[in-house]
Amino acid sequence: MAISKILYMKDCGTGNPGKHLKQGIDYITRKEKTGNGLYVGGLNCQPEFAYEQMRETKKEFGKTDKRQGYHLIISFAEGETTPEQAFEIIGRFVKEYLGNGYEAVYTVHDNTDHIHGHVIFNSVSFMDGRKYRYEKGDWAKYIQPVTNRLCEEYGLSTVEISEDRAQPTETYREWNDYKDGRFVWGDMIRRDLDACVLQAPSFESFLDLLKEKGYEIKQGKHLAVQPAGLSRFRRTKSLGENYTEERLRERILAESLSDYRPARKGCQPGIIRCRVKRLKKSRMSGIQKRYFARMYRLGKLKKRPYSRAWKYRNEIRKFERLQEQYLFLTRHGVGNIQGLEAVNGTLSGMKKEASRDRSRLYRERAKFRLLFEKMEEAESLQKAAASFRAGDDFFKEEYLKFEAIEKEMSGQGYSFEEVTRLKIHYSGEIARMREKEKAIRKELSIAKRLLKELSCVPEKQKIQSKPERKNQGEPEKNMETREKQAEGLGSR
Repeated sequence: MAISKILYMKDCGTGNPGKHLKQGIDYITRKEKTGNGLYVGGLNCQPEFAYEQMRETKKEFGKTDKRQGYHLIISFAEGETTPEQAFEIIGRFVKEYLGNGYEAVYTVHDNTDHIHGHVIFNSVSFMDGRKYRYEKGDWAKYIQPVTNRLCEEYGLSTVEISEDRAQPTETYREWNDYKDGRFVWGDMIRRDLDACVLQAPSFESFLDLLKEKGYEIKQGKHLAVQPAGLSRFRRTKSLGENYTEERLRERILAESLSDYRPARKGCQPGIIRCRVKRLKKSRMSGIQKRYFARMYRLGKLKKRPYSRAWKYRNEIRKFERLQEQYLFLTRHGVGNIQGLEAVNGTLSGMKKEASRDRSRLYRERAKFRLLFEKMEEAESLQKAAASFRAGDDFFKEEYLKFEAIEKEMSGQGYSFEEVTRLKIHYSGEIARMREKEKAIRKELSIAKRLLKELSCVPEKQKIQSKPERKNQGEPEKNMETREKQAEGLGSR
């Protein structure tokens, strides 16, 4: 028996609208869930680059917002099938249900007792740019019937389809929240129903207790409840077998709090011993003490409510900058001005080296520039070539261009997949190098700011240091005196 369910994936705003789509594909293709990657397949796309291809399709037709994709889950009864057979069934389902219009990735997860499959497909057709449209009732009309027919061919049991079993789509966010263990409405409603069952002597009292908790109740063919904050009613039968109206009435008569209260075990009194681990006091250098003291003084400001934080914007910024400087000193083990200058020099060298590495990457990538341009041209012709292969002679010219580019690339020893991986490799390496440069520039900026602040010695210290310069004949003593002055400056 294979039960199917369909979910849709919303966009995540203007910054990264395809975030849910990418996370979904990454999740269903995990090696530890798919037999080390054995049960992963694709339709009209390569599973390794499925998200990138789906994203390019959306960009080509200008449909990058709203619903990003759909997620089908097909679950089999425990012990009824093997991962290999399930993978074959789901592969046939994808080809039959989606045809040649949509890019899709399908997998089978064999890491649980119940073997189940996942199908994620693009919301936009790469053929004509039309968006997939799920209508209410499509599950009962199209999705589950195809699943049942395939199960019959393989000798598996089927699911009876009725209006009650027809499932509406659920948002991908709700499914994803459940997967990650976060709060979902169903869990809260079950807890409230269980609590009211234990407290109520009758079904009428049970309904009154729910109303006291803020629930609206609808009684008809099915019992439905709506907690405060939920936009629609939820049938209790959808929460599980123990939450149908008939089963709730039985539980009210049969269950009591004593059924859930564990028996107390006798415990003997004993002496509890614990060891206290003493922490050693950290020794800070003079410069570190100076910045820590300034942070401490600023920290005496009492916390204000979040809504009034704008009044203390300057203080907050100043505190954050001091914290940043203090962490820099401890991170690099700076104990005096000489150490700070040494760190500054090291960071300057690292910045130059990172810049050279980035330039080297740009030069290496430039060698493949013509190859990348050919690949982009081939990608723009790929859909037309597929249409020609499917029998549409209108795209013959585009198909011939595509074939010529493919032969040219093959003559240079590259395939489309290899060039794609090469392009992704260089893009990733350059992005990583930019992040490295950004981090180095930030550290260097902090070092220069600290040097500038520490170079502003107070006038009083300058006056006190003048007599020391007269002792020209005692270089060792003068050196000791300067070292003490530097330590005194650091302690401040």
